[in-house]
Amino acid sequence: MDLGIAGRWAVVCGASKGLGHACALALAREGVNVVMAARTRADLDDSCARVQEQTGVQVIAVPADVTTAQGREQVLGAPPRVDILVTNAGGPPPGDFRDLAREDWLAAIEANMLAPIEMIRQTVGPMIERRFGRIVNITSSAAKAPVDILCLSNGARAGLSGFAGGAARQIARHNVTLNNLLPGKFDTGRLRSNNTARARRAGISLQEEAERQAQAIPAGRFGDPAEFGEACAFLCGARAGYITGQNILIDGGAYPGLF
Repeated sequence: MDLGIAGRWAVVCGASKGLGHACALALAREGVNVVMAARTRADLDDSCARVQEQTGVQVIAVPADVTTAQGREQVLGAPPRVDILVTNAGGPPPGDFRDLAREDWLAAIEANMLAPIEMIRQTVGPMIERRFGRIVNITSSAAKAPVDILCLSNGARAGLSGFAGGAARQIARHNVTLNNLLPGKFDTGRLRSNNTARARRAGISLQEEAERQAQAIPAGRFGDPAEFGEACAFLCGARAGYITGQNILIDGGAYPGLF
């Protein structure tokens, strides 16, 4: 399917690895020029080089921390315009809520709620003027089905989802959509880090913990980041203009509810 977005410009955050990289690559394969942002220059340069080599589109690497005003300015100022915005930030560390300080909560809210909201605020006006915009927040299945040791993520990402639901209804008439993609367990470094913490707490090996979790997923496996990237690209397509304000789970059937 031709998604009708060749020649557009996308900003993808957290694009040096994992789900962010997968989204940038999927968009680039549709002919979208991409600004790839991440904090670590070495990882980002390598990721950008791979996208450029595989797709031939324009790729701009911006090493920056989008939780800061300066970082957001650098990222959003890199392309000639922002037609597509994919917000994404590494999740806060796992832990027992009883061990967390106020500073831990503020950092999580800043990175996983307020920073994406600010990037949306800065880009949505020109999108409305051009009558085209696609915004996707990469959040987490924890926003819908909270995970015991991810209380920081549960709270911050649920807050972002709530904001997006209201904002999406304000901008829908201008052909600007705003959706949240909620990944379940994908084979990424983040998953391996969380599983390492769980395995340590349970006194078992990382492989045992991974196998236990995979068996609990109806699909019987962890997700491939490429599957997530393709879903993101579809939501950013010209033909997805009637999908907005949604929290879309991609979790191999792990969530047991209907709504």
